[in-house]
Amino acid sequence: MDKILSTIDGYVWGIPTIALILFTGILMTIASGGIQFKNLGRAFKGIFKKNEDGHGELSGFSALCTALSATIGTGNIVGVATAVTAGGPGALFWMWIAALLGTATKYAECMLAIKYREVKPDGHILGGPFYTIEKGMGRKWKWLAILFAIFGVLAGLLGIGTMTQINGITSAVNTAFDPDAGNVAFLFNNREYTWATVIGGAFVTLCVALVVLGGLKRISKVAEKVVPTMAIIYVFLGVSVIIMNATHIPAAFVLIFKSAFGWQAAAGGACGYVFKQVTESMQSGIARGIFSNEAGLGSAPIAAAPVQTKEPVEQGLVNMTGTIIDTLIICTMTGLALVIGGMKDGLWVNALGADGKALEGVALTAWSFNKVLGGDGHSVQFLLMLCLAFFAFTTILGWDYYSEKCLEYLTNGKMWIVMIYRVLFIVAVAIGPYFTVDAVFKIADIFNGLMAIPNCISLIALCLVVKKVTKEYFNRNKL
Repeated sequence: MDKILSTIDGYVWGIPTIALILFTGILMTIASGGIQFKNLGRAFKGIFKKNEDGHGELSGFSALCTALSATIGTGNIVGVATAVTAGGPGALFWMWIAALLGTATKYAECMLAIKYREVKPDGHILGGPFYTIEKGMGRKWKWLAILFAIFGVLAGLLGIGTMTQINGITSAVNTAFDPDAGNVAFLFNNREYTWATVIGGAFVTLCVALVVLGGLKRISKVAEKVVPTMAIIYVFLGVSVIIMNATHIPAAFVLIFKSAFGWQAAAGGACGYVFKQVTESMQSGIARGIFSNEAGLGSAPIAAAPVQTKEPVEQGLVNMTGTIIDTLIICTMTGLALVIGGMKDGLWVNALGADGKALEGVALTAWSFNKVLGGDGHSVQFLLMLCLAFFAFTTILGWDYYSEKCLEYLTNGKMWIVMIYRVLFIVAVAIGPYFTVDAVFKIADIFNGLMAIPNCISLIALCLVVKKVTKEYFNRNKL
């Protein structure tokens, strides 16, 4: 199964998909007039703006928190560690590039989602890339909209929305409470599962069930309260890393840039290996960057669509700040801790566990934070577990919402099918802890890539619409 997943993942996240996502980001940057550079201050100011005269179900802040609840998850802690392990420290550089370009992509996809959203007979609003494709590109492209919605449902059910998140939570719980795996509950497929994993997984599944069965408004209310709190706690840890290791940061950046372009391999005479190293860094960094901030994926527009506003551009500006917060701030803090913790003689070396095997996922991140922050290690592990648990929990809720809206589009609003899906979603959360970290991330990567392809195609096709709507708004609303 691992070989099959690796093969599929290699095809989905090959050079064509990476080129498509980067090209989309470049094109959206040009079409929007470099909006992520020229209007970032305006975007952050708009987060708390109230649009009482617009039609919609959520405030701009609620929509941003709902989107952030889905983006700030295991990708920020486990995903960054997985990227650095697979592609070296250089993966961080390509994460940053993907994020800078992805900020414009996030703006465009969210703006278009509001422009092409649909108000249903009962008054609720549905929107996202499926309607952007169908209404913006024309009904002859509806097959592409249906493909996106199918991939969205599968991503929520089997990938980024369930298994990766619950797997990350239970791994963190196990690292914090039973790192030596002394309390084994059962053995399955030659792997031991502790009581910490079993109890943690069951508790999270129960919490997910209670919220998911309450629908969008309950999800957004939970997100409004939890997202800012968990982000502050994690940023506090990240800032502590930067302050306490300020002298090591320049060397960390040098190592990141060398790894990103294969300079170290070239300097060592391994020129034939340079292209492979750069490709792996790009692939790991961009794939994990998309996994984390979801720019170009087409998920955030689904949360942006029901916002109470008359100006699509304004919510596009608000939502693009999510990419900055997620990747350029939170992922960077994780990445610096990993690189500083693993630096040795100018190289990055993956840490080994007590069993002699290379650490991965949350265990590697916890080890890095412990090393760079010092102390007894237990308090840092506990705080990291709390952050990861809240990050991943809200991501589960956000992705349930995304995948339900994709399913609503596919079934033309048949709620009995949605209710069946909610039960299957909860079951997927329940079984998620018993898959390997590598397997669940590969499954998530595959569906992420499949979602991104039709979404990016629609953004490229509608780039002139992005340019026109953006220009008209700023002509009317000059500072």
